[in-house]
Amino acid sequence: MPSLDDILVVSLEQAVAAPFCSNRLAHAGARVIKIEREDGDFARAYDSAVHGESAYFVWLNQGKESLLLNIKDDADAALLHRILARADIFIQNLAPGAAARAGFGSAELRARYPRLICCDISGYGDEGEYSSMKAYDLLVQCESGMASITGTPDAPGRIGVSACDINCGQQAYAAILEALIARGQSGKGSLIKVSLFDGMAEWLAVPLLHYDYAGRIQPRVGINHATISPYGAYRCRDGLDIVIAIQNEREWRNFCARVLDDASLAGDARLDSNEARVRNRAHVDQLIGGVFSRLDQAAVVERLRQADIAYGRLNDMAGLSNHPQLRRMTVDTPSGPARLVAVAAMRSDESEIKRKVPALGEHSAKIRKEFP
Repeated sequence: MPSLDDILVVSLEQAVAAPFCSNRLAHAGARVIKIEREDGDFARAYDSAVHGESAYFVWLNQGKESLLLNIKDDADAALLHRILARADIFIQNLAPGAAARAGFGSAELRARYPRLICCDISGYGDEGEYSSMKAYDLLVQCESGMASITGTPDAPGRIGVSACDINCGQQAYAAILEALIARGQSGKGSLIKVSLFDGMAEWLAVPLLHYDYAGRIQPRVGINHATISPYGAYRCRDGLDIVIAIQNEREWRNFCARVLDDASLAGDARLDSNEARVRNRAHVDQLIGGVFSRLDQAAVVERLRQADIAYGRLNDMAGLSNHPQLRRMTVDTPSGPARLVAVAAMRSDESEIKRKVPALGEHSAKIRKEFP
């Protein structure tokens, strides 16, 4: 039996962060009613990559029911209250203050429905000078400083997916599950607040600690790790890249002896600790590049395997699409079936849940009849 099969979720959502959170609840078996405006969640129009449907929308909205509502209309607002009276969870990520102005602020809902768990997802939280600002993923990647440590030495870069949104949705999902456990003990709901900025700031804890306590700003190093060396990509003779990771001195000694064929390198004072190798990164890269550039990728991989050194290939999306470890699932969309990446977490007792991406307003009539 699905974990949350008796849980009703109402999500006044758009874009990525809140839909990610409610999507995870739907995968766990919860009934999710997605509230959409007449023109729909604007993520429906981001692209037309999947049979004419948006890739973002197909990914994040399987298993939900779509209800068209105008929450500023008295009759529609009354319907939403009737649904909330029976709901367990309410999620919203509207523009700052929009839910409250429409009469669906979390403080009011918590007072009216004591068992309701409310989750407000925002860009910067509801306090401080940034609280009224609109926030989207790239803006928060830049504002938080993430973009400053991402990219090449020549220029900052964006993480290539909506990292702020996805992280925020994951944080909200975990907090909601904790709140459900707490409600099972106390009988009372709670209010959860999660912001894109806070989520990304938490991810940046290590580079921030380096700045606050050591006065160092993490450099941009491309496909390399800023504070571990060697940990990055190296070009082989056939033009293919291999990514290696050395995590401790035992591995470094093994790497020198069995991959670089020079055990004496481990005793070099410039290379005898991770911090020393980071300081002398150019020399480390030169040593490794000198060996790898004389070998094809397959030969390098064989040496790494024999030495038990962690490695990976620098794949693109074609490589991922054909990767032997990639798990997929098929979902129905309004325009036909689509193969998606399977949810990462697997449970031995989880039953299969049929997942369908809803058309705009597909369930409006049914839900209106259910909540007269």
